[in-house]
Amino acid sequence: MPSEGKSDMERTGLFSEMSYVTIGDKYVSHYMRPFNEAASKNRQMLSEGTKTLSALQAGYFEPQFVRIFNGEAYSNPVQLRRRYRLAEAKKNLGKAFLPSNGDKLPCGLGSYYGTIGGPYAYFSRQLKATERYIPPGKNLYTNPGKKGTGYGYANLTIGEQYPHEPDGYEVERMNAKKAQEEHKRLLKGGPFKLNLYPQEYFDVNPYFNDKPLPPVKKPLPEKLIAPPFKPSSPAKKDGGMKGGTFDPYPSHSADPYVIKKSQAVTTTKIFYPPSGPKSRPVKSIMTLNVTRSLNGKNYKTAQLTSY
Repeated sequence: MPSEGKSDMERTGLFSEMSYVTIGDKYVSHYMRPFNEAASKNRQMLSEGTKTLSALQAGYFEPQFVRIFNGEAYSNPVQLRRRYRLAEAKKNLGKAFLPSNGDKLPCGLGSYYGTIGGPYAYFSRQLKATERYIPPGKNLYTNPGKKGTGYGYANLTIGEQYPHEPDGYEVERMNAKKAQEEHKRLLKGGPFKLNLYPQEYFDVNPYFNDKPLPPVKKPLPEKLIAPPFKPSSPAKKDGGMKGGTFDPYPSHSADPYVIKKSQAVTTTKIFYPPSGPKSRPVKSIMTLNVTRSLNGKNYKTAQLTSY
C-alpha cells in the first residue's frame, strides 16, 4: 500500500488486477516486419508462366489434340435440309398459298376502283323520274316605265297629276305670326316672377352691419431687440509680421559676440566600411546546357533532342 493516497488499482476502479498474457515473450518489433513470413521460407510453388495462344499444342491442357466426338457417323448437311423440306411439304393439304396482288389505289374522285363492295345504288347521282314541267301562264303585260326624274316633267307618276296652286308671299312668316297670336290669346295673365331673384350678394353693400363696431385695439409696443452677437474674427497665425501676438514685434536686442571654439584636429583616418559585392553578368541555365551539349568536338554529329 502506498504511504500517501490511493493505489493505482483503486484509481482504475477494477475489482482485481488483470492477468498478463505475454509474460516472458520476446519483443518483436513491428517496424520492417514482412507481411507473409511463410512466403520467404522453404520451397515455394513455381509455375511455368502464362502461355500465349498459338497453333502449337503447348497452349492446350492435353498433350495431343482430342476430337470431341469419336467414331460418329458422317452426315451431309445439304441432304438433311432437303429431307426436312420434303417432310414439311407433305404436311400441306392443298396448294401453296399465294398472296393477293396488294391493295389497289383509287383512281380519281368518285371512282370505285380498288374498293371491296363496289358502287352503291343509293349513292348514285342519277335523278329520280319526275313529271313533265309545265310552266305557269304569262304575267300581266304593262307599259314600260317612263323615263325621267319627275321634277319638271308632267304625267310621270302613277296617279293623276297634282293641280297647280299659287303660293302667297311670305306664307310661313304669316302662319307663324297667326300661331303666336293664338298662343297669346290662350294665356290667362303675365309671366310668373319671384321676389327672390338670385343676386351676387344679399344686399348691395356687402359690408353693411347694423351692430356697433367694437373698440379699436391698440397695437402692442414693440420690444427693442439688442444687436445680434457677432463673434470675433478667428485668431491670427504667427508669421514674420507677428500679427497673431498680443504685443507688437519686440525690439531686437544686440547679442553678445561669442567666439566659436575650434574643433580639435584628429590625425587618425576615418573608418569607411567596405562596399558590398558587385553584380556581374551571369549566363542562364539554358545557355550553359547548350554550351555543354554542343561543343567543338561533337557539333558535327549533334542531334536535336525533344522532350
